[in-house]
Amino acid sequence: MIAKAEQYLEMRRKLGFAMRIEGEELLRFARYAEKMGHSGPLTLEIALQWAQASPASRIYHARRLDVVRRFARYMKLFVPETEIPQEGMLGPSYRRIAPHIYSEEEVSALIGACRRLTPVGGIRPHTHATLFGLLACVGMRISEALHLSIDDFDPDRRTITIVEGKFHKSRILPLHPSCVKALTAYRDLRDRRQPATVAFFVTELGTSVKYLKVLKTFRMIADSLNWSRDTRIHGLRHTFAVRRLLQWHRDGEDVHRRIGELSTYLGHCKVQDTYWYFSAIPELMALAAERFERYVGVRDD
Repeated sequence: MIAKAEQYLEMRRKLGFAMRIEGEELLRFARYAEKMGHSGPLTLEIALQWAQASPASRIYHARRLDVVRRFARYMKLFVPETEIPQEGMLGPSYRRIAPHIYSEEEVSALIGACRRLTPVGGIRPHTHATLFGLLACVGMRISEALHLSIDDFDPDRRTITIVEGKFHKSRILPLHPSCVKALTAYRDLRDRRQPATVAFFVTELGTSVKYLKVLKTFRMIADSLNWSRDTRIHGLRHTFAVRRLLQWHRDGEDVHRRIGELSTYLGHCKVQDTYWYFSAIPELMALAAERFERYVGVRDD
Protein backbone atom coordinates (compact mmCIF):
# COMPACT_ATOMS: atom_id res chain seq x y z
CA MET A 1 0.00 0.00 0.00
CA ILE A 2 2.87 2.39 0.74
CA ALA A 3 4.34 1.84 -2.73
CA LYS A 4 0.95 2.49 -4.34
CA ALA A 5 0.46 5.66 -2.29
CA GLU A 6 3.91 6.95 -3.23
CA GLN A 7 3.18 6.23 -6.90
CA TYR A 8 -0.07 8.20 -6.67
CA LEU A 9 1.61 11.14 -4.93
CA GLU A 10 4.38 11.24 -7.52
CA MET A 11 1.79 11.43 -10.29
CA ARG A 12 -0.16 14.24 -8.60
CA ARG A 13 2.99 16.26 -7.92
CA LYS A 14 4.06 15.97 -11.54
CA LEU A 15 0.72 17.55 -12.39
CA GLY A 16 1.62 20.53 -10.20
CA PHE A 17 -0.09 19.67 -6.91
CA ALA A 18 1.98 20.24 -3.77
CA MET A 19 0.30 17.38 -1.85
CA ARG A 20 2.05 18.33 1.40
CA ILE A 21 -0.60 17.80 4.06
CA GLU A 22 -2.69 15.39 1.98
CA GLY A 23 0.44 13.46 1.08
CA GLU A 24 1.38 13.06 4.74
CA GLU A 25 -2.12 11.84 5.58
CA LEU A 26 -2.18 9.35 2.71
CA LEU A 27 1.14 7.85 3.76
CA ARG A 28 -0.22 7.55 7.31
CA PHE A 29 -3.12 5.56 5.88
CA ALA A 30 -0.80 3.36 3.85
CA ARG A 31 1.39 2.63 6.88
CA TYR A 32 -1.71 1.89 8.95
CA ALA A 33 -3.05 -0.53 6.33
CA GLU A 34 0.24 -2.43 6.23
CA LYS A 35 0.51 -2.47 10.02
CA MET A 36 -2.98 -3.97 10.22
CA GLY A 37 -1.90 -6.69 7.78
CA HIS A 38 -4.24 -5.53 5.03
CA SER A 39 -3.58 -7.06 1.61
CA GLY A 40 -5.33 -7.00 -1.72
CA PRO A 41 -7.56 -4.19 -3.07
CA LEU A 42 -8.33 -1.10 -1.02
CA THR A 43 -11.58 -1.73 0.86
CA LEU A 44 -14.21 0.45 2.48
CA GLU A 45 -13.60 -1.34 5.77
CA ILE A 46 -9.91 -0.40 6.06
CA ALA A 47 -10.63 3.17 4.87
CA LEU A 48 -13.31 3.76 7.53
CA GLN A 49 -11.21 2.02 10.15
CA TRP A 50 -8.29 4.39 9.60
CA ALA A 51 -10.39 7.53 9.14
CA GLN A 52 -12.03 7.03 12.54
CA ALA A 53 -8.94 5.76 14.35
CA SER A 54 -7.96 9.30 15.37
CA PRO A 55 -9.56 10.70 18.56
CA ALA A 56 -10.03 14.05 16.79
CA SER A 57 -13.31 15.63 15.65
CA ARG A 58 -15.81 14.08 13.23
CA ILE A 59 -14.93 16.73 10.66
CA TYR A 60 -11.33 15.51 10.77
CA HIS A 61 -12.52 11.93 10.33
CA ALA A 62 -14.46 12.98 7.23
CA ARG A 63 -11.43 14.85 5.92
CA ARG A 64 -9.23 11.77 6.32
CA LEU A 65 -11.79 9.72 4.42
CA ASP A 66 -11.70 12.34 1.62
CA VAL A 67 -7.97 11.70 1.27
CA VAL A 68 -8.52 7.96 0.88
CA ARG A 69 -11.45 8.52 -1.53
CA ARG A 70 -9.27 10.46 -3.98
CA PHE A 71 -6.59 7.79 -3.76
CA ALA A 72 -9.20 5.05 -4.25
CA ARG A 73 -10.48 6.68 -7.46
CA TYR A 74 -6.96 6.50 -8.82
CA MET A 75 -6.49 2.89 -7.70
CA LYS A 76 -9.79 1.88 -9.32
CA LEU A 77 -8.18 2.48 -12.71
CA PHE A 78 -5.68 -0.32 -12.07
CA VAL A 79 -7.51 -2.52 -9.56
CA PRO A 80 -11.21 -2.77 -10.49
CA GLU A 81 -12.04 -4.41 -7.14
CA THR A 82 -11.08 -1.20 -5.30
CA GLU A 83 -13.93 0.13 -3.14
CA ILE A 84 -14.46 3.89 -3.25
CA PRO A 85 -16.01 5.47 -0.12
CA GLN A 86 -19.11 7.51 -0.92
CA GLU A 87 -19.02 11.23 -0.28
CA GLY A 88 -20.59 12.30 3.00
CA MET A 89 -20.30 8.89 4.67
CA LEU A 90 -18.85 10.50 7.78
CA GLY A 91 -20.59 13.83 7.34
CA PRO A 92 -19.13 17.11 6.06
CA SER A 93 -15.36 17.40 5.89
CA TYR A 94 -15.30 21.19 6.05
CA ARG A 95 -17.02 23.74 8.24
CA ARG A 96 -17.07 27.38 7.27
CA ILE A 97 -16.22 29.56 10.24
CA ALA A 98 -18.03 32.85 9.83
CA PRO A 99 -15.27 35.40 9.12
CA HIS A 100 -15.03 38.69 10.94
CA ILE A 101 -15.58 41.56 8.52
CA TYR A 102 -13.57 44.53 9.77
CA SER A 103 -15.02 48.01 9.88
CA GLU A 104 -12.86 50.93 8.79
CA GLU A 105 -12.61 51.95 12.45
CA GLU A 106 -11.29 48.50 13.40
CA VAL A 107 -8.65 48.55 10.65
CA SER A 108 -7.54 52.00 11.85
CA ALA A 109 -7.43 50.74 15.45
CA LEU A 110 -5.31 47.75 14.40
CA ILE A 111 -2.78 49.89 12.53
CA GLY A 112 -2.73 52.44 15.35
CA ALA A 113 -1.98 49.69 17.89
CA CYS A 114 0.85 48.44 15.67
CA ARG A 115 2.46 51.86 15.74
CA ARG A 116 2.53 51.73 19.54
CA LEU A 117 4.47 48.46 19.62
CA THR A 118 7.92 48.29 21.15
CA PRO A 119 10.72 49.08 20.76
CA VAL A 120 9.85 52.73 20.41
CA GLY A 121 11.85 54.07 17.47
CA GLY A 122 12.46 50.55 16.16
CA ILE A 123 11.33 49.04 12.90
CA ARG A 124 8.92 46.50 14.45
CA PRO A 125 6.03 49.00 14.84
CA HIS A 126 6.44 50.14 11.22
CA THR A 127 6.72 46.55 9.95
CA HIS A 128 3.43 45.44 11.50
CA ALA A 129 1.54 48.64 10.68
CA THR A 130 2.60 48.40 7.03
CA LEU A 131 1.99 44.66 6.86
CA PHE A 132 -1.58 44.78 8.18
CA GLY A 133 -2.28 47.92 6.15
CA LEU A 134 -1.19 46.10 3.00
CA LEU A 135 -3.39 43.10 3.78
CA ALA A 136 -6.38 45.40 4.24
CA CYS A 137 -5.62 47.32 1.02
CA VAL A 138 -5.09 44.43 -1.41
CA GLY A 139 -6.54 41.34 0.28
CA MET A 140 -3.46 39.22 -0.28
CA ARG A 141 -2.73 36.14 1.82
CA ILE A 142 -0.51 36.67 4.88
CA SER A 143 1.90 34.04 3.51
CA GLU A 144 2.17 35.99 0.24
CA ALA A 145 2.94 39.21 2.08
CA LEU A 146 5.64 37.60 4.22
CA HIS A 147 7.29 36.10 1.13
CA LEU A 148 7.55 39.42 -0.69
CA SER A 149 11.06 40.49 -1.63
CA ILE A 150 12.27 44.06 -1.94
CA ASP A 151 12.20 43.74 -5.76
CA ASP A 152 8.55 42.68 -5.83
CA PHE A 153 7.40 46.23 -5.07
CA ASP A 154 7.53 48.67 -8.01
CA PRO A 155 6.53 52.19 -6.91
CA ASP A 156 6.92 53.61 -10.42
CA ARG A 157 4.42 51.19 -11.93
CA ARG A 158 2.35 51.19 -8.72
CA THR A 159 2.36 47.41 -8.57
CA ILE A 160 3.36 44.58 -6.33
CA THR A 161 4.24 41.15 -7.74
CA ILE A 162 3.36 37.94 -5.97
CA VAL A 163 5.73 35.23 -7.15
CA GLU A 164 4.69 31.60 -6.82
CA GLY A 165 1.75 32.15 -4.52
CA LYS A 166 -0.73 29.45 -3.57
CA PHE A 167 -1.15 26.79 -6.28
CA HIS A 168 2.12 28.15 -7.82
CA LYS A 169 0.18 31.09 -9.30
CA SER A 170 2.03 34.39 -9.80
CA ARG A 171 0.20 37.68 -10.32
CA ILE A 172 0.78 41.44 -10.48
CA LEU A 173 -1.46 43.62 -8.32
CA PRO A 174 -2.09 47.30 -9.14
CA LEU A 175 -1.98 49.47 -6.02
CA HIS A 176 -3.81 52.56 -4.85
CA PRO A 177 -1.54 55.65 -4.62
CA SER A 178 -2.01 55.78 -0.84
CA CYS A 179 -0.79 52.19 -0.58
CA VAL A 180 2.22 52.99 -2.78
CA LYS A 181 3.05 55.95 -0.53
CA ALA A 182 2.94 53.81 2.64
CA LEU A 183 5.01 51.00 1.10
CA THR A 184 7.59 53.46 -0.22
CA ALA A 185 7.96 55.07 3.20
CA TYR A 186 8.47 51.67 4.82
CA ARG A 187 10.92 50.55 2.13
CA ASP A 188 13.05 53.66 2.65
CA LEU A 189 13.07 53.11 6.43
CA ARG A 190 13.90 49.45 5.93
CA ASP A 191 16.81 50.24 3.58
CA ARG A 192 18.33 52.68 6.08
CA ARG A 193 18.52 49.82 8.60
CA GLN A 194 20.67 47.77 6.17
CA PRO A 195 18.73 44.50 6.56
CA ALA A 196 20.45 41.14 6.19
CA THR A 197 17.73 39.77 3.89
CA VAL A 198 16.02 40.60 0.61
CA ALA A 199 12.63 40.08 2.29
CA PHE A 200 10.44 43.19 2.14
CA PHE A 201 9.21 42.93 5.74
CA VAL A 202 12.01 42.67 8.28
CA THR A 203 12.57 42.33 12.03
CA GLU A 204 14.72 44.43 14.35
CA LEU A 205 17.62 42.11 13.48
CA GLY A 206 17.14 42.67 9.76
CA THR A 207 15.88 39.14 9.16
CA SER A 208 12.63 38.11 7.47
CA VAL A 209 9.44 38.18 9.54
CA LYS A 210 7.97 34.79 10.48
CA TYR A 211 4.26 33.98 10.52
CA LEU A 212 4.09 32.69 14.10
CA LYS A 213 5.62 35.93 15.38
CA VAL A 214 3.09 37.98 13.42
CA LEU A 215 0.25 35.80 14.68
CA LYS A 216 1.41 36.22 18.28
CA THR A 217 1.60 40.01 17.85
CA PHE A 218 -1.84 40.15 16.22
CA ARG A 219 -3.36 38.10 19.02
CA MET A 220 -1.81 40.40 21.63
CA ILE A 221 -3.19 43.49 19.85
CA ALA A 222 -6.63 41.89 19.41
CA ASP A 223 -6.78 41.12 23.13
CA SER A 224 -5.72 44.65 24.03
CA LEU A 225 -8.56 45.98 21.85
CA ASN A 226 -11.02 43.56 23.49
CA TRP A 227 -11.76 41.84 20.18
CA SER A 228 -13.25 38.34 20.24
CA ARG A 229 -11.23 35.26 19.37
CA ASP A 230 -13.14 35.15 16.06
CA THR A 231 -11.10 38.08 14.76
CA ARG A 232 -8.31 36.61 12.67
CA ILE A 233 -5.70 37.97 10.29
CA HIS A 234 -7.39 36.13 7.41
CA GLY A 235 -10.50 38.21 8.08
CA LEU A 236 -8.75 41.13 6.38
CA ARG A 237 -8.81 39.15 3.12
CA HIS A 238 -12.52 38.43 3.55
CA THR A 239 -13.08 42.11 4.32
CA PHE A 240 -11.32 43.18 1.12
CA ALA A 241 -13.54 40.89 -0.99
CA VAL A 242 -16.75 42.03 0.70
CA ARG A 243 -15.85 45.74 0.45
CA ARG A 244 -15.05 45.35 -3.25
CA LEU A 245 -18.41 43.70 -3.85
CA LEU A 246 -20.11 46.43 -1.84
CA GLN A 247 -18.47 49.16 -3.93
CA TRP A 248 -19.52 47.47 -7.17
CA HIS A 249 -23.11 47.39 -5.96
CA ARG A 250 -22.93 51.07 -5.06
CA ASP A 251 -21.51 51.90 -8.48
CA GLY A 252 -24.24 49.92 -10.23
CA GLU A 253 -21.75 47.47 -11.74
CA ASP A 254 -22.70 44.07 -13.11
CA VAL A 255 -21.20 42.02 -10.28
CA HIS A 256 -21.51 38.67 -12.08
CA ARG A 257 -19.55 40.06 -15.01
CA ARG A 258 -16.77 41.50 -12.87
CA ILE A 259 -16.40 38.71 -10.34
CA GLY A 260 -13.73 37.08 -12.53
CA GLU A 261 -11.53 40.15 -12.08
CA LEU A 262 -11.75 39.88 -8.30
CA SER A 263 -11.05 36.16 -8.49
CA THR A 264 -7.87 36.83 -10.50
CA TYR A 265 -6.79 39.63 -8.15
CA LEU A 266 -7.18 37.35 -5.13
CA GLY A 267 -5.24 34.56 -6.83
CA HIS A 268 -8.05 32.02 -6.92
CA CYS A 269 -8.07 29.05 -9.30
CA LYS A 270 -11.88 28.93 -9.47
CA VAL A 271 -14.46 31.69 -9.21
CA GLN A 272 -16.33 29.47 -6.72
CA ASP A 273 -13.50 30.08 -4.26
CA THR A 274 -14.14 33.82 -4.50
CA TYR A 275 -17.83 33.45 -3.61
CA TRP A 276 -16.67 31.63 -0.47
CA TYR A 277 -15.25 34.96 0.76
CA PHE A 278 -18.51 36.88 0.66
CA SER A 279 -20.48 37.51 3.86
CA ALA A 280 -23.86 39.15 4.30
CA ILE A 281 -22.93 42.36 6.12
CA PRO A 282 -25.79 44.87 6.76
CA GLU A 283 -24.58 47.39 4.15
CA LEU A 284 -24.41 44.73 1.46
CA MET A 285 -27.83 43.29 2.29
CA ALA A 286 -29.38 46.77 2.25
CA LEU A 287 -28.01 47.45 -1.23
CA ALA A 288 -29.09 44.04 -2.49
CA ALA A 289 -32.61 44.64 -1.13
CA GLU A 290 -32.72 48.06 -2.78
CA ARG A 291 -31.69 46.61 -6.16
CA PHE A 292 -34.27 43.85 -5.82
CA GLU A 293 -36.99 46.39 -5.05
CA ARG A 294 -36.03 48.34 -8.17
CA TYR A 295 -36.11 45.12 -10.20
CA VAL A 296 -39.58 44.23 -8.88
CA GLY A 297 -40.77 47.77 -9.57
CA VAL A 298 -39.63 47.54 -13.18
CA ARG A 299 -41.40 44.18 -13.61
CA ASP A 300 -44.62 45.59 -12.10
CA ASP A 301 -44.51 48.59 -14.44
